[in-house]
Amino acid sequence: MATASIISNHGTVTLPEPLPLDGGQRLEGVEIAYEAYGTLNPARDNAIFVAHATTGDQHVASPHPITGKPGWWDRMVGPGKPIDTTRFYVLSANVLGGCMGSTGPGSLAADGRPYAMRFPVITIRDMVRAHVALLKELGIERLHAIVGGSMGGMQALSLAANWPDMADRVLAIASTATMAAQNIAFQEVGRQAIMADPDWQEGNYYGTGKAPDAGLSVARMAAHITYLSEESLTGKFGRRLQDRDAKSFGFDADFQVESYLRHQGLSFTGRFDANSYLYITRAMSYFDLEEEQGGRLAEAFARTHAKFCVISFDTDWLYPTPQSRKLVHALNAAGAPVSFVELAAPFGHDSFLLDVPALDRVVKGFLEQ
Repeated sequence: MATASIISNHGTVTLPEPLPLDGGQRLEGVEIAYEAYGTLNPARDNAIFVAHATTGDQHVASPHPITGKPGWWDRMVGPGKPIDTTRFYVLSANVLGGCMGSTGPGSLAADGRPYAMRFPVITIRDMVRAHVALLKELGIERLHAIVGGSMGGMQALSLAANWPDMADRVLAIASTATMAAQNIAFQEVGRQAIMADPDWQEGNYYGTGKAPDAGLSVARMAAHITYLSEESLTGKFGRRLQDRDAKSFGFDADFQVESYLRHQGLSFTGRFDANSYLYITRAMSYFDLEEEQGGRLAEAFARTHAKFCVISFDTDWLYPTPQSRKLVHALNAAGAPVSFVELAAPFGHDSFLLDVPALDRVVKGFLEQ
């Protein structure tokens, strides 16, 4: 069994049992890569699991090994921060299907070749099933809290619905209980961009010296637009030109916002696997707790005794406030204790990753109550 009481430790756990999947398959030898901060107390009851968003990873508060950039929630997790590592043992894991150490389409199958598109289609619940198996191997039977934004919030809600005794607190930020049609549509655009790239090679690009970077870059550009608000794009870029005094009357990046998106797309290809993007976004498209419960969302939370906190942002049009309100109504109907707040922030969906002091106060207050 892995040791979970070392400050700022990391590792990879191989699950001892085959992992059953919602699609009916079973994955053998699943590896889950994790990162942890703080110290697990003797009672093993101070653990907080931070679930990452679509293109995140386990490096919550430590430098990314490829980009060298600070952890994606470095401002939130650490000594004296809202998720205080002097008080809590904070753990995060790369999701099943990911590309930062956990088993995914780029991993080697039993025949020694990468799974590629032989990897089974997975769901958010499958990701959480792998998290639960990881926690078992780390000797953690119950969480003080599970916290997540965006897809991380979906994982938090799935844990509460399917493993109702696993967490005492559930914090879902800028998230939803059901993937809406508009979001499914945006994700399909991204997947089609990848699969239309000739270098995708039906997913079998590993070891060929080529990868569908152009398609993945376009997918990232399209997705990134949904993470921002019109206010933030206008304030940051407006219609300002990029390094020129006049329009080129061509198809170069005339506008600063065009140059920004191209940079976001190209830099993404250096740290993320295209096939993982296909599988993770498909899992998100399938996510629907209401459907899992035969059309009654409240039933998803009927068995849990956890406290819930739901947070939305007024400029988030990817997972807008009405979706959070629907979740809160279902929690109320299930008799679950829940607090809800819509925060004002100009950044759009990405507000949960950026400097929003009100978010810090809500997170800290909920976790320490």
